[in-house]
Amino acid sequence: MVRVQVEDFELGTEIARLRAGQRDVGAVAAFLGTVRDINNDNRISTLELEHYPGMTERALEDIETKARARWPLNGVLIIHRVGPLQPEDQIVLVAVTSRHRHAAFEACEYIMDYLKTRAPFWKKEDTPEGPRWVDARESDFDAAARWGDA
Repeated sequence: MVRVQVEDFELGTEIARLRAGQRDVGAVAAFLGTVRDINNDNRISTLELEHYPGMTERALEDIETKARARWPLNGVLIIHRVGPLQPEDQIVLVAVTSRHRHAAFEACEYIMDYLKTRAPFWKKEDTPEGPRWVDARESDFDAAARWGDA
């Protein structure tokens, strides 16, 4: 399941919904990303995310499909927020369920590595020096490269 939305989400509710009816699940792995108030030694007052509706969802669905092909997953949830966000706001949730923890951990990390480098989101930070667009870091690309196809 993939959602791109402006609205916030409730972590416990989303995990419970993902797990519902999955009696054979032995592992739930989740990553919750939040907005920081500093990046590269600059204070951040607001982070704004833009995307292309339809294109973004298809890209996220593609990585979900790739993760399901690599690991035996019962469920996948990707929620990514767009619009203006403040420090401490939730920005992304990736959660996966599987019978075993290794598959759940690896799939969750794989999806996040993809999101950081390939998902069509554009981030703009408001700093004391003015607004600036943010690119993925080299370390993000290095992390994604280890999967071979991300």
